Amino acid sequence: MPEIRASERQDHSPGAMSSTANKCLTESSIWKEDLEQDPQQGASGWLRRCVSTTFRRRRPTVDTPLRPVTAKWRQQEPFYLEQPNNGFAPPSLPDDNSSGAAARAAAAAQNEILDYMRRIRAKECSGRGDAESGVDPAGELPKELFAQILSYLDAHSLINAEFVSRQWHLSASDTLMWKRTFLNDFGPSSLTIPENSSEFHVGGRGLGDGEAGSEWKNMWKTRKALHQRWTDGHAAAIYLEGHYDSVYCVQFDEDKILTGSRDRTIRIWDARTYKCIRILGVPARSKPIALQALPESGGRRPFARRFSQQFRLELNATQPTIYHVGSILCLQYDDELMITGSSDFACIMWDIKADWTPIRRVKYHNAGVLDVCFDKKHVVSCSKDTSVCLWDRQTGDLIHRLQGHRGPVNAVQLRGNLAVSASGDGVSKLWNLLSGNCVKEFPSRDRGMACVEFSSDSLTIFAGGNDQVIYQFDASTGELIRELKGHSDLVRSLHLDSANGRIVSGSYDTSVRAYDVRTGDAVVDFTGWTASWILSAKLDYRRIVATSQDSRVLVIDFGFELPGMGLLERKPKHDLDTMNDGMEQLRVAL
Repeated sequence: MPEIRASERQDHSPGAMSSTANKCLTESSIWKEDLEQDPQQGASGWLRRCVSTTFRRRRPTVDTPLRPVTAKWRQQEPFYLEQPNNGFAPPSLPDDNSSGAAARAAAAAQNEILDYMRRIRAKECSGRGDAESGVDPAGELPKELFAQILSYLDAHSLINAEFVSRQWHLSASDTLMWKRTFLNDFGPSSLTIPENSSEFHVGGRGLGDGEAGSEWKNMWKTRKALHQRWTDGHAAAIYLEGHYDSVYCVQFDEDKILTGSRDRTIRIWDARTYKCIRILGVPARSKPIALQALPESGGRRPFARRFSQQFRLELNATQPTIYHVGSILCLQYDDELMITGSSDFACIMWDIKADWTPIRRVKYHNAGVLDVCFDKKHVVSCSKDTSVCLWDRQTGDLIHRLQGHRGPVNAVQLRGNLAVSASGDGVSKLWNLLSGNCVKEFPSRDRGMACVEFSSDSLTIFAGGNDQVIYQFDASTGELIRELKGHSDLVRSLHLDSANGRIVSGSYDTSVRAYDVRTGDAVVDFTGWTASWILSAKLDYRRIVATSQDSRVLVIDFGFELPGMGLLERKPKHDLDTMNDGMEQLRVAL
């Protein structure tokens, strides 16, 4: 729009605009009447076009062509010869009478006036809301309704919404809003795991304490950064040293890590400080094996290495009346009970609430107990004697002896009234525990099975062994879904983390690998982080804990020194605090 000089600036107040409009209408009417009375008299080109483009869509009939503009007419219409787009003044139109030019120019003038009025309206509404509608939904809608609208945004969009205005910032940064966002991204799948599932008691959930004052937004940022570390394979290696011989089994939660060894003991480690705080059992009278040097070359390496502090922990003067006299080959615990299986053919039940007191020895096998699993009602154990035994958790009485395998049964998993086993005969079997019958078989291609996992929804079975692959079966149909590849030696251990959609495997090729359960793609591969075979491996949202034949326990921690990790953890349990205090007093005394 051309710049208007001060002398030509029009007054756009309501009164002046009304006066100008009246003047336009009056002079236009006069000239229209003159033209109708004497069509032959001179008229300006603009007047003729003004009359022909009336809003009534009616063009006047003029039989005789109008004469060109004369000097006399130009002197009589100074109001109409002002520059275009100055207030309500009509535009200067070209003198040629080409068809449609006047209509287009008039429409352009009307559009510019409307655009000018929109800009005035936008200035009035600036700072109050949307420039297009003049309404800010954050200020006009009820807070509950606006919060419901924001709840459909993902986390990144919610962060961007905080920068729209102050009111948007208050709504988008609300604690309940971020709690919903956090649980949508990281929570629901973990809540689907049954409380009586053994999988529920492995590792932490990464959901914090769930208190009203939880920093949900910072928790989301921490989990997002942790997920990125998993994607990048960026982890620290913490080595727990204390066992005298090979470490066969492991289970952990947010407070503690329990490991069983060939040295006949179970060690309890603090999961936060990685110190050994308790030893259960009577150790074998043999010299500790010499620790092998850790490899320094290979694939992805840890960004940090730490070793547990070594303390001399003395056993009580009075030996327990019940203990294993063979290697600790397997263990499992929940909030009340721990059950261990040994090469001495027996299982021992330990009362956790009674300071880890052994309460019962159960012996139903004729060879070493290779794996054990239990829920709120039943215990299932398997053995080198080719059998699977189902017994009562409360009384220890035998319910069924499941026969059918032709080789050692290396692993077993329990889900409700179903159990799945993996054997050296190369077959995994699905058992109905009510009848004691095998209902389905899942064969490998040609070699033995060493480990098995049963999904929490009882729909999928994973099995691995000498084939160096992990088979994924449909538990309902027996169909092979896919094979997870990558290992170059026997797959010795499997653990499924349904909450986060990952499965971890440990192999005799000294590697620990994790896969995405939904796609079968490898997530991480850590090879050569130990000096010998991987015998057991389990994982949760932040770490993988693996045991090795070299007597070390390897903790692959993706949350090591990551800011905000404390927000994702539950507060330490009282019984572990008491245990730590007692061990600290013992160290001071020594």
